[in-house]
Amino acid sequence: MPSLSDVMAKHKNPVEMLRNSTIGMYVYPVVTPEFRNWRVEQEAWRHSAVLFDQSHHMDELIVEGPEAEKFLAHHGINAFGNFRLNRAKHYVPVTPNGHVIGDHIIFREREDKFILVGRAPTSHWLMFCASYGKWNVRIKHDPRSTSRPEGERVLRTHYRYQIQGPDAPKIFEKMNGGPVQDIKFFHVDWINVGSKKVQALRHGMSGAPGLEIWGPYDDKHYIHSTILQAAREAGVDLVQCGSRAYSTNTLESGWIPSPLPGIYTGDGMLADYRDWVGADMYEAAGAIGGSFVSDNIEDYYVNPFELGYDFYIGWKKDDFIGKQALLKMKESKTNRKKVTFEWNKEDVLKVIASAFDDGVPYKWIDFPQPNYASSSADMVMHGDKMVGMSMFNGYSYNERCLLSLGVVDQSVEVGDVLTLKWGEPDDTAKTSAEKHRQAEIRVKVSPTPYAREVREGGYAADSWRTKAA
Repeated sequence: MPSLSDVMAKHKNPVEMLRNSTIGMYVYPVVTPEFRNWRVEQEAWRHSAVLFDQSHHMDELIVEGPEAEKFLAHHGINAFGNFRLNRAKHYVPVTPNGHVIGDHIIFREREDKFILVGRAPTSHWLMFCASYGKWNVRIKHDPRSTSRPEGERVLRTHYRYQIQGPDAPKIFEKMNGGPVQDIKFFHVDWINVGSKKVQALRHGMSGAPGLEIWGPYDDKHYIHSTILQAAREAGVDLVQCGSRAYSTNTLESGWIPSPLPGIYTGDGMLADYRDWVGADMYEAAGAIGGSFVSDNIEDYYVNPFELGYDFYIGWKKDDFIGKQALLKMKESKTNRKKVTFEWNKEDVLKVIASAFDDGVPYKWIDFPQPNYASSSADMVMHGDKMVGMSMFNGYSYNERCLLSLGVVDQSVEVGDVLTLKWGEPDDTAKTSAEKHRQAEIRVKVSPTPYAREVREGGYAADSWRTKAA
């Protein structure tokens, strides 16, 4: 079976490999693109209540066994000293060189059992590490649903729903058959959904109150219909969110969902990992999109300090993968910082208008999110100098503007107006990119999280997103 190493050997460098991937559009699978329309669905998490179906687009990894906690603590930056039963964490592994691989939400179900949910790179890394170090753990991997199932039946281990919005508590009380106990942020407790007892995580991706619930996939239809009935009885207009709007909530709340995993360089453990990763897996088949082109793949990597994750690094742990590298990065003055870019309306309209003119247009901006690559890297310039990188973009109907999340040099201040280069600088083999020319779009550097409801406390005051801000 060919590996990532084999694929890389056929290309000049990893950047050339990933920029020319033919995997196509990044797809959020199975869930209907729109139930009403994506504008109304975005409004719902701010003004009423929204139902997210999270059952299909994320990997799930069950890690259990006598050394489960020790294994996860060694391979993630997080402190585990206060990680008790029925708690959740935002879990981040890094490479031995300190570069972020990805992230998962991790739940502790027993002293020796954890469930992790998120994108593929973190799942793949932990699966490799479990065998690489001969740990006494058992791992069950339930990969995300097929992007294009073509009518085939799709099954998962668990369903996963999230309900949030200012009217969500009324729904919780109806479906629970009475008031829901106070569940602290990122804590888990049991509630009723009709006749079923389910686990509920106190969460809120865009700053509104929310619970995320999950259970056996066989119960999915019953749980779904019970939630909708509870909303009707509570007199709440619960809006189901389709896959088009789902990914955009993070633009308001500040989480960068798809950093490029920093695994394409490095010797020892990382070289062995590239031999382990299959040629059809995310790391080998994924695509980099955007205006930034460098011969050095490490220019696309990010570290925990740049993404705002440094405040939960478990420095007191005896050792963990990447600790020594992070200690050096901690003192570095070259670490960038996470910001939100607010795109200039006139410049965006200029790009859109070019599609109605003869000749080659600017790169199309898809609404609500131009999801044309697995990871994005657009240049952000101050004059002739690159001072940042835009990594995830889309339109917020709530804020009435295009936003993107990314990183900038420490010298950049909130309020600065910079220039984002939009579009590929040359032709690539990406099937998701049409023939186009580049555009320059003014962007105003803005706080992260962008939404005032999240930034100023709201219902998620204990969230890492607000603490990082």
